[in-house]
Amino acid sequence: MRREGPGVPGGAVAGAETPSASGGARETLRTEFEFELPRGYVDESGTVHRRGAMRLATARDELLPLRDVRVRENPAYLSVVLLGRVITRLGTLGDVHDGTVENMFASDLAFLQDFYRQINAEGHTRAAVACPHCEQSFEVELAGSRLGES
Repeated sequence: MRREGPGVPGGAVAGAETPSASGGARETLRTEFEFELPRGYVDESGTVHRRGAMRLATARDELLPLRDVRVRENPAYLSVVLLGRVITRLGTLGDVHDGTVENMFASDLAFLQDFYRQINAEGHTRAAVACPHCEQSFEVELAGSRLGES
């Protein structure tokens, strides 16, 4: 199910309907979140892909990579395999997989790792930050924004 609406970064969001606690109207659980990479993935033809979407991870997504030989040999590879499973689209690429993630710039990989943590562990895409100059605290929306923008 895809829907568009205000407050939804980039417009489109996938979701699943769940009964509300009161038993009345159904509420929608967001299962897919849009993002924009700070630099962008450059494919074989030189096209830069920045906008994409990531879905919520399942237990299976987190367990299956642990069987991967590459992860057993190098535990740092876990995030590459995991991100390859949960990124649902990136620009106009037909398929996103761990090989795609392997060839991303380090800043984009770091962005995606943080984005994954935000939507899966914390349940939202906002982060609390403080201005380095005035030390004022505020929140920034990570979904659909580029690094350095608020």
